[in-house]
Amino acid sequence: MKKFLFLLLIIASSVVAQTSDELFNNANDLYKNENIEEAIELYKKIESQGIVSSELYYNLGNSYYKLNKVGPSIYYYEKALKINPLNEDVKNNLVFAKRLALDNIEELPKTIFQKFNKNWLQKLSYNDWAIVTVVFSFLGSLLFLFFYFSDSPSKKRFYFMTSTFSFLLLIFSFLITYNQYTVTKKNKVAIVFAIKTAVRNAPTLNSEEVFTLHEGTKVIVLDRLDDWRKIKLADGKLGWIIADEIKLLNNF
Repeated sequence: MKKFLFLLLIIASSVVAQTSDELFNNANDLYKNENIEEAIELYKKIESQGIVSSELYYNLGNSYYKLNKVGPSIYYYEKALKINPLNEDVKNNLVFAKRLALDNIEELPKTIFQKFNKNWLQKLSYNDWAIVTVVFSFLGSLLFLFFYFSDSPSKKRFYFMTSTFSFLLLIFSFLITYNQYTVTKKNKVAIVFAIKTAVRNAPTLNSEEVFTLHEGTKVIVLDRLDDWRKIKLADGKLGWIIADEIKLLNNF
């Protein structure tokens, strides 16, 4: 009975994969033929199946960009980059999409470490850094075994030095992985979907309006209260926005 259920599970997974591939190919054909809205419907249908794919989000971003929908296009380009930070096509298209956004927000000056982190360490996601950590762990263990079983003093010295270096890289990559994971979980990034929205100094409609945001602006969600979200901009400004007017890139 267990074998039968396991076989059914494999078959079901295979059918879902085939269906998703067919939908993706059909959506691509619709996109090529300029049937953008129909293509979006199929891409969204794939997304509703729980499929997570940089290519899927990239195509959704392109589709919304074709329709001049700034918020959704930036949103899906950002989601694609979270999965594959090295995708140059997504980066280039995101630059064009951001030019359509009305808000020009200058980032606060970064420290040397923050610049290094953004320009180099964040090239890989925390999942990628976790893989690097596992690789150094395996390499360090293997080199230590070579050191332990080697008879030659010169080889022992070589394997000891290289295994030590591998373990140091293991610790370094682990710290980076933990830091990237913490930053990702702490910084809840969202995109403004409302064409225009007021940001207030308190989570009430009768509170003072501190500034205005437009579709496509990226914000960091710091807190939540009922139907309101406390946000922070890249320039350090803080305020409260109605939750329905932004969309999180990851779950809160």
